[in-house]
Amino acid sequence: MFDNLSDKLDKAFHVLKGHGSITEVNVAETLKEVRRALLDADVNFKIAKGFTNRVKEKAMGQNVLSSLKPGQLMVKLVKDELTELMGGDTEGINLGGSPTVILMSGLQGSGKTTFSGKLANFLKTKKSKKPLLVACDVYRPAAINQLHVVGDQIGVEVFSDEGNQDPVKIAQDAISHAKQNGHNVVIIDTAGRLAIDDAMMNEIENIHKAIQPQETLFVVDSMTGQDAVNTAKTFNDRLNFDGVVLTKLDGDTRGGAAISIKSVVDKPIKFIGTGEKMEAIDVFHPSRMADRILGMGDVVSLVERAQEQFDEQEARKIQKKIAKNQFGFDDFLKQIHQVKKMGNMKDLVGMIPGAGKALKNVDIDDDAFKGIEAIIHSMTPEERSTPSIINASRKKRIGKGSGTSVQEVNQLMKQFNQMSKMMKMMQGGGGRKMMQAMNKLK
Repeated sequence: MFDNLSDKLDKAFHVLKGHGSITEVNVAETLKEVRRALLDADVNFKIAKGFTNRVKEKAMGQNVLSSLKPGQLMVKLVKDELTELMGGDTEGINLGGSPTVILMSGLQGSGKTTFSGKLANFLKTKKSKKPLLVACDVYRPAAINQLHVVGDQIGVEVFSDEGNQDPVKIAQDAISHAKQNGHNVVIIDTAGRLAIDDAMMNEIENIHKAIQPQETLFVVDSMTGQDAVNTAKTFNDRLNFDGVVLTKLDGDTRGGAAISIKSVVDKPIKFIGTGEKMEAIDVFHPSRMADRILGMGDVVSLVERAQEQFDEQEARKIQKKIAKNQFGFDDFLKQIHQVKKMGNMKDLVGMIPGAGKALKNVDIDDDAFKGIEAIIHSMTPEERSTPSIINASRKKRIGKGSGTSVQEVNQLMKQFNQMSKMMKMMQGGGGRKMMQAMNKLK
């Protein structure tokens, strides 16, 4: 996400390299490149110009600290201004009301139905809520079926009335059903509509007036760039929504919508969608996103994702096995599954400071572990629990069974042994020994 913008901003900051102080000339040159980078990312010209003018004003008004180079100071100023442009503070979702009613709005194809499922899953697993999904798209039968599929996938009930063509009545009936059946959140998925379609815009206004939702979210495909921002303004004029959801941020997006939508509609971005899986939803943090755009990574989000998948009881079992030299391939496989649950691999790499830039041209497939899993699944239970018995003939059989080569099996065995040694050292708490072991593994 934002690869092109990150590259162009990085090049803009190179202008200041080698300068001992910030002057009007080199600031103007750098900010000209920053403005060009924002425009290429499909940020509105007026917003881009205002952004660079504010950064210039701050740059000229500050003394360069002795510990900072001009380029570093400029990056900090741009980062702070980017954070403000995208909303400044993190805005949570309003879960007041009994039940909380959340109305989804947006264009056709923006990803409302999928995101409704992701939000229901998020509230169920992270907030311990009992959500109800409501199918109010009476024009597209496939939308109702899609919502039922999504609901089954995440274990959330879906309310629909396929014989009813009145979405207002369906929404009202769904809220009554929720009250009677202990659902404390109602997520209403509506039909996609064009901003220029008055009849459809009137319909969603009528739903909004009838149910008085605690949250009205505008779902927008971030890949549509500046068009998305203009559409958001039209919807906001009619609905006065509470927040924005940016979907498909894992795609080849230029980032213009994420950067400028807040300043146009003055409503916060509340969530982002970062993949196809039901778990691929993040609360939007402007400061963390600014860090990522500027290639600084997002370690906080990475740690949060890891903690969500961390199983304390399982970790204790692993520790005992490591202490007794009983750590096997079944345990290794469990660790892989935990990493996979953390999300899209390229997205995870982008959270590591510097890694996104270093690996920008590397195709990191979500199936990166596929070969490893195939090799482990081709082992017998005894081989998985006692890797030391795997000899040359066993490796040949494992390679054949997994559709890989003996060299690949050997490579996995080597990595496994290195990891086992490292984990043993870390558990022992011997820092010096661990460093010695790391040097031997190089």
